[in-house]
Amino acid sequence: MIPSLLAGRRWTSLRLRLIVVFALVALTAAVSASGIAYWLNREAVLTRTQDAALGDFRQEMQNRAAALPTDPTAQEMQRTAELMAGSSPGYSVLLVRDGKDGRVFGAAGPDAFGLHDVPQSLQHAVDDRQKTTSANDSEYHVYWQRTKPHGNPYLVGGTRIVGGGPTGYMYKSLAQERDDLNALGWSLTIATGLALLGSALLAQAAARTVLRPVQRLGEAARRLGEGELDHRLAVSGTDELADLSHTFNKTAEALEKKVADMSAREESSRRFVADMSHELRTPLTALTAVAEVLEEEVDDLDPMIAPAVALVVSETRRLNDLVENLMEVTRFDAGTARLVLDDVNVADQVTACIDARAWLDAVELDAERGIVARLDPRRLDVILANLIGNALKHGGSPVRVSVSVDGEWLVIVVRDNGPGIPQEVLPHVFDRFYKASASRPKSDGSGLGLSIAMENAHIHGGDITAANGADGGALFTLRLPVDVGKVIEDGEA
Repeated sequence: MIPSLLAGRRWTSLRLRLIVVFALVALTAAVSASGIAYWLNREAVLTRTQDAALGDFRQEMQNRAAALPTDPTAQEMQRTAELMAGSSPGYSVLLVRDGKDGRVFGAAGPDAFGLHDVPQSLQHAVDDRQKTTSANDSEYHVYWQRTKPHGNPYLVGGTRIVGGGPTGYMYKSLAQERDDLNALGWSLTIATGLALLGSALLAQAAARTVLRPVQRLGEAARRLGEGELDHRLAVSGTDELADLSHTFNKTAEALEKKVADMSAREESSRRFVADMSHELRTPLTALTAVAEVLEEEVDDLDPMIAPAVALVVSETRRLNDLVENLMEVTRFDAGTARLVLDDVNVADQVTACIDARAWLDAVELDAERGIVARLDPRRLDVILANLIGNALKHGGSPVRVSVSVDGEWLVIVVRDNGPGIPQEVLPHVFDRFYKASASRPKSDGSGLGLSIAMENAHIHGGDITAANGADGGALFTLRLPVDVGKVIEDGEA
């Protein structure tokens, strides 16, 4: 999965997209420019060649072919063809005359050239006699056509002498022009490739120039997210990226100030709660002592006063538990909570927790003997007391506690016999001071018990989950490492 993600990231990176866009633009421009240049040069070369050849051919026809006698002999025709081909080397000449004794030919030049090499359409055009008008002062014109016999390019042109003179054809090879144009095409192709390479290098340089500040910005944002709120970007230039860096620095500065203010307020609140809890312990100790004395004498008090005394005793104990819980929460928030590890027989520890709170008649224990875990026994007792007490208070007895080992994990499940936890309440059962009073009318606790249990599980490297059992009732599952000390050492390593 990770290699495919990295490959997908490479193919969608901004650098690659910039290079591809630059390359496509350069390729389009280079191909367009090369195509236009090739087409213009091709037309210019071919036009110049054919104009020169046809112009010379027309002049030779007027000067030499028109000077032949009315009924020339084969020797005269051949001699005239040789003179015409020799006057301007580079094309072959074919002269044709329908005489009294049949058709007379004269051919000369560098290429073997016969009437069969002349396209029929060109022969018909040359023999076509036109009417002379004010716009057309000649009965016959010079016509030409490009052909490729056997794959070689040739220019074929022809015209006829007015007044019954011979018909002349010229045959010029365009191989040299083809080679020149091929060389030009290769040159333009190489130039296009170089332009593409240059555009890729320019795109790389541009991408580096543009992306380096973006990468620095990304790195700064990452470090900011990791808590380095004092990190700032070095700003240079006056472009949009410099403005972005300025904005980032201002945002980081404002965020640092806001976080510092929030941390100061949080620390002040934490210190206030700790100081308040500490200050309350002294009067609470005295109140607890008085409450215990009153509780012992409640049977001898006036029946009208006894309920008030019982209420004072109950609320004093509740207030004492609340203060203890607040102090415990403060220690977790301040990061001063520490584990005191020991090898604990889990079944004995659970039994001791139940027995100390006189819950033996309401709790069923299913635990294998001999399960030993290395953890903090006091904090485990706090977790169990909160989970079992919560089950008894809100779910009803009997509460079933099962203990097992799953690999390297100690699993303790607390299941009650109540109606279960409403679905809208489940995500909040471990929140501080959360009370589902609508569904649990007996909820007279502080709302900190399950939160403290979760914090104690986390400090062990474990967790607690809440759910509803298949047969009804709430189900709390505590998972702790069997050897907490090893987990802490591995985490530090």
